[in-house]
Amino acid sequence: MSQVTARLPDEMIEELDKAARSLRRTRAEIVRQAIELYLEDYQDLAAAIDALRDPADEVLNWEEVRSALLDPDQE
Repeated sequence: MSQVTARLPDEMIEELDKAARSLRRTRAEIVRQAIELYLEDYQDLAAAIDALRDPADEVLNWEEVRSALLDPDQE
């Protein structure tokens, strides 16, 4: 496992310490989890952007999709 060093504002460290105490975790655990969640969101966002940029990806008409989802008689 590698180590990363970061400089953070004192106010952020105070909030980090409060969260760590409250959750009975270490600073490192809180930071690790925050980075994991950020990277998951980033990967989801990157996949969505790739899909939007793909010219072969079908463009759907919102009104047709909405109607199909809300109309129980359509199949």
